[in-house]
Amino acid sequence: MNSLRLAASRGLPRTAVRSSSLSSPVARPSTFVSQQQRRGYAEEVSDKIKLSLTLPHQAIYKSEDVVQVNIAAESGEMGILAQHVPSIEQLKPGLVEVIEGGGSKQFFLSGGFAVVQPGSKLSINAVEGYPLDDFSADAVRSQISEAQKIASGGGSEQDIAEAKIEIEVLESLQAVLK
Repeated sequence: MNSLRLAASRGLPRTAVRSSSLSSPVARPSTFVSQQQRRGYAEEVSDKIKLSLTLPHQAIYKSEDVVQVNIAAESGEMGILAQHVPSIEQLKPGLVEVIEGGGSKQFFLSGGFAVVQPGSKLSINAVEGYPLDDFSADAVRSQISEAQKIASGGGSEQDIAEAKIEIEVLESLQAVLK
């Protein structure tokens, strides 16, 4: 409608504007894509994830041959495969399971961030993290009972706050160990 008003204001006959605009071919987006920009089906897509699981003082796991990584994000449990959409996820205390072609490895993280980048790159950064095999269910139970004594009023305000955080992390660990 704007093109008709513009044509009428210039003194052009309306029929000339309508007939020329309707008779011109419509450009399709695919005609603008060159042959180099078109992707083939799966020849360029990797089916593996490049994973880096790091703590402030060391890398505890690094591999370029990971099939899937399961994480405990604040938004919920997530499974990450190759070509996952880029995202940043805050991690809650919980299990990180790394699945490779020959098996899986499990780590317990106290929290952190997972960053999925283009090209199937996944970086997991945490303050504390250990292989799940390093934990004993009995030791976790005794630490929970000690922290509960402090949290119930057996210390300073700071001690109580730290004990509550410790209880949250230990209960998450206890749930994973069951």
